[in-house]
Amino acid sequence: MTDRPTNWPGDPADDEHATPPAPGPADEAALDDRLAGAVDVSDAPDVVFAVSRHGRRALHSGGTAPPPAVPREDLRYEIGSASKTFTGLLLTRLIHDGVLTGGEPAVACLDPARPAGPDPVTLAHLITHTSGLPGLPAGFLRLALPAWRTNPYARYPADRLTGTFLRHGPKHRPGTRWHYSNYGVSVLGHAVEAVTGTAWEDLLTRQVLHPFGLSGTALRAADGKTDATGHRKDGRTPVPAFDAGGFQAAGAVRSTPHDLLAFLEAHLDPAGSPAAGALRAVRVPVLRRGLGHRHVHTVAWFRHPTDGGPMYFHSGATLGQQAFLGFRPDTGTALAAVCTRRFRARDPFMTTAYAFLAGE
Repeated sequence: MTDRPTNWPGDPADDEHATPPAPGPADEAALDDRLAGAVDVSDAPDVVFAVSRHGRRALHSGGTAPPPAVPREDLRYEIGSASKTFTGLLLTRLIHDGVLTGGEPAVACLDPARPAGPDPVTLAHLITHTSGLPGLPAGFLRLALPAWRTNPYARYPADRLTGTFLRHGPKHRPGTRWHYSNYGVSVLGHAVEAVTGTAWEDLLTRQVLHPFGLSGTALRAADGKTDATGHRKDGRTPVPAFDAGGFQAAGAVRSTPHDLLAFLEAHLDPAGSPAAGALRAVRVPVLRRGLGHRHVHTVAWFRHPTDGGPMYFHSGATLGQQAFLGFRPDTGTALAAVCTRRFRARDPFMTTAYAFLAGE
């Protein structure tokens, strides 16, 4: 059973006042060597590891493919499920601004004439993966299989996704089990759109992109001069730009490494941000599960312990790209890592990125 504090989305995190030491020249030289090693180990056509320490940035890029016309660190990359960190912050901002409470039944948001029932799926359930919904909606695989190597999500549009949710209830009583669900977070996006009367792209732009100055972030590809090209598992065959279909809130964000660092730096130093309250709130644990409550989650992040304090992270993947975002308040470090090769068995990219941040 899940356990969520009643003060969600909560008070300031317990690591808010950590004061890590500033790095010296020797640390910076060692960091450059580690970045170069991480890029080489990742074994993908295009790789960027971008680190911020106390606001000082270091980026290293490379890959197995010839360098593109635009520097790799200036391209926009598909971050897949790491988009949920943007969605969690957006929802938390709306709650802190009094627009929403998080307790709204999703059914009532999507169809005000429909009764919510005694145990409704709320917006809070959807963002914390405790809605009782499966990972993907009914009928998804049947529609997606013909386009499995290209754009399967594009074949499941928004009206089909919300219609499926309104016709079929959750598999389990909301709030009793944790199950990671792209479906649930996507329903959240459409429910928030409906109740606010604002398109998801506009909400994201107003609540996250503009306030944080993220001009290199979008929900869809523009062209090859702007967006990185993904590749299949072989690392050679290009794939089309990812189309999230009705799953925008769960995985549509594409962004430059510099924008991703700016996003993470705001989490490390909320005090100077127009969204300070929401940034502090998304650090607060809202769910503890597993033996000894070892698996800790916030509204937007997975949270793991380190020797110095908690580490926050989220990964994501599309049909041809991968991303890892994370930050550590105890060391003042943020990491944004991206690559353009589809995840495969024993893929080194995610483990390298996780170990890099954990080792900070």
